[in-house]
Amino acid sequence: MAKLLDNQIFRLGFGLMRLPRLSDGTIDVPQVSQMVDRFIEAGGTYFDTAFVYEGSEEATRKALVERYPRESYTLATKLNAAMFAKDEESAKSEFRISLERTGAGYFDFYLLHALQRSNVDLYENYHLWDYVKELKEQGLIKHYGFSFHADPELLEELLAKHPDVEFVQLQLNYADWENPGVSARKNWEICKAHGIPVTVMEPVKGGILADPIDEVKAIFDAEKNGLSYSSWAVRFAASLDNILVVLSGMSSLSQMEDNLSYMKDFRPLDAHELEVIKLAQDAFDRDQSIPCTACHYCTKGCPMNIPIPEIFTVENRKKGSPEFRTIREYTIVTQGKGKASDCIGCGQCESVCPQHLPIISLLEDCRKLEG
Repeated sequence: MAKLLDNQIFRLGFGLMRLPRLSDGTIDVPQVSQMVDRFIEAGGTYFDTAFVYEGSEEATRKALVERYPRESYTLATKLNAAMFAKDEESAKSEFRISLERTGAGYFDFYLLHALQRSNVDLYENYHLWDYVKELKEQGLIKHYGFSFHADPELLEELLAKHPDVEFVQLQLNYADWENPGVSARKNWEICKAHGIPVTVMEPVKGGILADPIDEVKAIFDAEKNGLSYSSWAVRFAASLDNILVVLSGMSSLSQMEDNLSYMKDFRPLDAHELEVIKLAQDAFDRDQSIPCTACHYCTKGCPMNIPIPEIFTVENRKKGSPEFRTIREYTIVTQGKGKASDCIGCGQCESVCPQHLPIISLLEDCRKLEG
């Protein structure tokens, strides 16, 4: 596994999820081809797509596979057992379809896609862990791992149960570093402790950190270094230990040029820059509609075991986030515990809250997070 880290010199990966599209909705292959050219010219080698990224695997064939020698790049794609698969056969067929769509011959990295509490049993029931090992034995994939959207406890369980996993893809960004709905730091630390390299997804939180809240913009603008807001987020993730590659889902040639401007000759964040990131994290923490300090006095006597501070954190962090991400974070923090809708209005939480928050009515408002 350490070998994976040794071999991956260029820290930026080209995420092929958000490719530019034409007015008719099809992917703009000529522009993607230009982006591929610039990426490879700068030294990039890692490309990441997935079975469920509409049109992406076909565009990858046209813009990359048919235009460059196979040994000149590494290609990752993913098998999703939850979105379109109806049974074991249809789940396993995704690999063959991905191979046909891309024309790649084999995949350097193959992932079981988007594992979380709601779908993890499917990967077991469909025998997909054994399937990827078989594919590796056949030489059809070189390395296998999984992408993960869940709590640290489940990550520990999976790594204990499948110790031969070669890498894990995690959502890592400075805004979600201590967000309990993502557990970025904790999940990264678990992989590091297990010696499992990490590929990073969502370093810019789906574009939110490319255009952050005004308080964060002011912090970065004060540095007067001309760097984009995205650069702070991508370099934060790339500066972490045990990182194989940081994926950026680029949608235009201009985004590619911006990323290459600071990642072609990557320099980790220095001590001062890390302090600037800390100021940005603090600004996100202050940007709260619910001024909860997460003291947890409220949870100690809650008869419904509701994780009140964690629910409030998800509510506070939803600004700019798409609904599916907020619902996913809410599901993670309430897993095995009470939900906002379980509140019986006993009032014990309000009687001990140092901030004197109207917790009962706030939880009522948070019920919409349940989807």
